[in-house]
Amino acid sequence: MRGIAFSYHLRSLFVRRSATFLTVLGIGATVAVVAGVLALQQGFERLYTDAGRADLAVFLRPGATGEGDSIFNRDLGRRLINTVPEIAVGDDQQPLASMELYLAVRLRRVSSGGETNVPIRGVQPATFGIREGEITVLEGRQFRPGQDELMVGRSLLGRIRGCELGGTIVLNTTPFLVVGIFESTGPSGSEIWGDLDRILECLERTGPSRVLAQLKPGSDIAGISARLKNDKVVPAQVISEKESLSSQTEMLSAVLKFLGAFLGVIMGIAAVFTATTTMLAALADRTHEIGILLAAGFRPVGIALGFLFESLILGLLGGLAGCLLVWPINGIETGTTNFQTFTEVAFGFRVTPMVLTVSILFALVLGLLGGGLPAWRAAHLAPVKALGRR
Repeated sequence: MRGIAFSYHLRSLFVRRSATFLTVLGIGATVAVVAGVLALQQGFERLYTDAGRADLAVFLRPGATGEGDSIFNRDLGRRLINTVPEIAVGDDQQPLASMELYLAVRLRRVSSGGETNVPIRGVQPATFGIREGEITVLEGRQFRPGQDELMVGRSLLGRIRGCELGGTIVLNTTPFLVVGIFESTGPSGSEIWGDLDRILECLERTGPSRVLAQLKPGSDIAGISARLKNDKVVPAQVISEKESLSSQTEMLSAVLKFLGAFLGVIMGIAAVFTATTTMLAALADRTHEIGILLAAGFRPVGIALGFLFESLILGLLGGLAGCLLVWPINGIETGTTNFQTFTEVAFGFRVTPMVLTVSILFALVLGLLGGGLPAWRAAHLAPVKALGRR
């Protein structure tokens, strides 16, 4: 015989408004927490993967895992820039390459006054040509070569002391004046930039961490790396900037995914229990009705599917509620530690279509799990016994 109209099951949900509301709220809260963690992971990952360029080569010391543990002497850096034929040249016929120093310095937070690691980058003038279109000076100006001046990434404003325009940041014992605030399309927005030679001298470093170079179209980075890896004159390992930045996301991204899964399981168990309780209560209230339906010839599988349909609706409503709860955090900026460089990096939550899709699917699974036991019991009710209950 035909199945039960879905409108019947929809009406039954709204008859039990309080139970339905609590179940939707429980699923929605679970989905919101998981979606929030996924939005955090997406924001961090996108900050690095969207910014990396495949046409930029990063030259590191052989064996270095990143620029944090790489160091060149300046003569080697100059030889690399002047001898690698794949490096592009600008309108002035000068190589589009720059030696850069990357370090973490201890500065105080505005909020707590406690110290944290903040990335500082010493760069050469060529960096601004390489980064044309990626770096925008919002306030003030660029620092002048050879001067004790700094530019500060916008993300550090209000978070780190001394980073406001006109502020002073002391490196070792030398005070540097903040002359500019800049915005970047990538993680550079959480960095402090200054003149390479002045940063090297004040922080008592012997040489830069890397050479950043724009390559000519069609250049083979793998081939360059293989050629230079064992070179006796200019030994270096070479990777694209895109690959370099992507590698920095792996550890934290994995941690955030694990955290999302862990919270999803813990809170999901509670949400499934709530949904199961709600559906079992509905089954108890409607046992007599189900007995009538069974006696009238309705199939048990149809009744079971009806209960699963109700649980799916609860899951869907909970998923939509969770998405609505998490949507306001989209774009809100936060900060965390980059586990590869152990420095703070700021980024925004990103509630992407992937986050919303996963959230809805997760909610539907919670609803189905919550409705599984009640649906099974409904399908196995004996018509005579069911008719005897009121």
